[in-house]
Amino acid sequence: MHVGPALVVGAGFEATSMDRIAAAAGVSKRTVYNHFPGKEALFARILEQLWESSVGGVALTYRADQPLAPQLKQLLLQKLLLLGDPNFIDLARVAMAEIIHAPERAREIVGRMDEKEGGLVRWIRAAIADGRLQGVDEDFAGQQLQGLVKSFALWPQIMMGQAPLAEAERERVAESAVAMFLGHYGRGD
Repeated sequence: MHVGPALVVGAGFEATSMDRIAAAAGVSKRTVYNHFPGKEALFARILEQLWESSVGGVALTYRADQPLAPQLKQLLLQKLLLLGDPNFIDLARVAMAEIIHAPERAREIVGRMDEKEGGLVRWIRAAIADGRLQGVDEDFAGQQLQGLVKSFALWPQIMMGQAPLAEAERERVAESAVAMFLGHYGRGD
């Protein structure tokens, strides 16, 4: 039995009934219950499928022997690819709906999304330890960078249904964010 994420993503957890799930899957409600003890378990499995099908996490090992700008740009380009992945966008939409309707259920979703995006703060932390960034609170700076990128490559897609950024747009967003970030925190690398 396969139930696509579109059913829950489109209607949301609360508005999706086991009857509706059975109808969408073309099976009886009993069959759905044979596979899943309840809507919570089915929802968790759908989120897991979305999670597994989204692109890999944002990760780039900090290199002390290389300039910061190209490293940070590469990291942000990876992030922009993740944010443009349709499965990640679907997952983010579900997370947003759950934050509104069931904050306790949303915590796990948001936490897992943060894990997938976590390479940025690790990179910043390593650059601070190497003395190449100044006046930086790693979490604050990571959130700033996330905001610079997500304002172009996540919120318009989730809230207004815009298409993911094209390659040239991703390059422009990454280059601008790098220049702003290093202009403020860099030590003249």
